[in-house]
Amino acid sequence: MKNLFRMAILVQILGFVTPSFAASEIENLKTYCKPDIERLCPGVPIAGGALKKCLKKHEMQISVGCAKTLKAMKDG
Repeated sequence: MKNLFRMAILVQILGFVTPSFAASEIENLKTYCKPDIERLCPGVPIAGGALKKCLKKHEMQISVGCAKTLKAMKDG
């Protein structure tokens, strides 16, 4: 029973932490990939990973800063 309780608490904690990491990644994309997004992926929504997929599709055309940002992000 204690393990179940601990697991429930862990799930709640991860639920609060994970979105902040995702928000941080989105902010990094907006900061370091803005010109690449405007040029290569106009109109692609940020949510749902579509933007990240688009940038990876054009990985040979993106700037160095954007490439480093994408590499540092978790796959998903």
